[in-house]
Amino acid sequence: MDVLARNNVHESGRGRRAMVFAHGFGCDQNMWRFVAPAFESNFKVILFDHVGAGGSDLSAYDRTKYSTLDGYADDVVEIGSELGLKDAVFVGHSVSSMIGILAALKAPELFGHLVLVGPSARYIDDGEYVGGFSAKQIAELLEFLEDNHMGWSAAMAPSIMGNPERPELGEELTNSFCRTDPEIAKAFARVTFTSDNRADLSKVAIPTLILQCSEDIIASEAVGKFVHDSIPGSEIVFLKATGHCPNLSAPAEVVSAIKAYV
Repeated sequence: MDVLARNNVHESGRGRRAMVFAHGFGCDQNMWRFVAPAFESNFKVILFDHVGAGGSDLSAYDRTKYSTLDGYADDVVEIGSELGLKDAVFVGHSVSSMIGILAALKAPELFGHLVLVGPSARYIDDGEYVGGFSAKQIAELLEFLEDNHMGWSAAMAPSIMGNPERPELGEELTNSFCRTDPEIAKAFARVTFTSDNRADLSKVAIPTLILQCSEDIIASEAVGKFVHDSIPGSEIVFLKATGHCPNLSAPAEVVSAIKAYV
């Protein structure tokens, strides 16, 4: 199948340089609707859905291929190659931060800048490394998701979103989680929350910006600082935004930080 149809790729904007937006777990390209349009006057904006999400071709989902983040990174490289991208800006939210890093390592010519929104190279604590979750907590989280996809979504999404004074944000994320095919959601969650990309960070050789929220239960400040310290020459901006999804909760602040960088 055509790669652009498989990943539900949409292009807009009139700039010569491209900016690619990649969504996080349980989401789709619609999560960028308050951010991406701000770049259409200066960039060719590219939005897509990971296979298994949004308007992607669900029949293209291959459990073996997508058993690691490399499978998703391969798709990003394929999209970039099909569109003839060079020196593009990759903006990745949450797990897509690591997917973008892997894609950049596989095809260095594709991207000239990385913007990582709420990144984590490993969610599970390991010795002195603080990922934010114990192995037992992640196992319980995945077991809950396995047993009750809808209940897990309703319980977890508002906590991940934060901003309890704006319940409509948590409701949107809950609905997004619930729309995802349960079997694919379970598999992608396992890949996301058990991945370990710490060794990949030092290999990043292109300018990288990290956007770190406060009160983020998924990717804490300590996690963001680790990513920053591990990527040579990277910059980190501590947003006023709270929670894990500033692309929805504080889009103007995200837009401003990206524009100041690129």
